[in-house]
Amino acid sequence: MASKDSGSGFNIGFVLGAIAGLAVGFFYAPRPGKETRELLREKAEKVKEGAEKVKEKAEKVKEKAEKVKEKAEKVKEKATEVVEEVKEKATEVVEEVKETAAETRKKARARLGELKERAK
Repeated sequence: MASKDSGSGFNIGFVLGAIAGLAVGFFYAPRPGKETRELLREKAEKVKEGAEKVKEKAEKVKEKAEKVKEKAEKVKEKATEVVEEVKEKATEVVEEVKETAAETRKKARARLGELKERAK
């Protein structure tokens, strides 16, 4: 079953992993401090933009999931209504069949009685 996590755990992990990777890469890079800081700023901005895109997509997915859930609930409600209507109609038909059978049985017995009387 799907987790109710909105994706924030993934986003946090993504950002922390990117920052850690950048930090390690820059500490081993043979560049002067000013150039390294500028690269760090640029890379941090790219990571931030990427995280924002991931967050936006996660929000869109969440919104679509909510819409699907709402539609599924409506379908379930409608199906329940239809089932109840079918049950009611089936009960009515069964009662009508019972009544018709009872009437037919009564008429058949009466006719049988008449035929027995004639046969005497």
